[in-house]
Amino acid sequence: MKIAIGSDHGGFLLKNALIEELKQKGYNIEDFGTYTEESCDYPDIAKVVAKKVAKGEFTRGILICGTGIGMSIAANKTPGIRAALCHDVYSAQMTRRHNDSNILCLGERVIGPGLASLIVETWLTEEFEGGRHQIRIDKI
Repeated sequence: MKIAIGSDHGGFLLKNALIEELKQKGYNIEDFGTYTEESCDYPDIAKVVAKKVAKGEFTRGILICGTGIGMSIAANKTPGIRAALCHDVYSAQMTRRHNDSNILCLGERVIGPGLASLIVETWLTEEFEGGRHQIRIDKI
């Protein structure tokens, strides 16, 4: 599974921690920035990751900012993207099962690295159920 990941300055530390963890688990990760804690604009990072996922260059994407809200709003402007903001494991599970989300958004200032790790692992391993859920996605 190829995963595109990106953050602004507010998600920089969590992004780096997740990259290392995911690489150790064998995931193919590409980091699209930011590469420092210097202030930057989250829509720029979200746009790059969302376009890569929408074009099929990456299976899924992960975006991180301070709350995850800005990244989710920005990513969802790209056609074909279903970005979900998750701060708990159940939401991560259900957004894959019912919404077939292809980008996960997280907030570094909202959750810690331990919970983030559980959310990401759940989101990466859950499968889309299809059926009646596909009908709903087709309406989006």
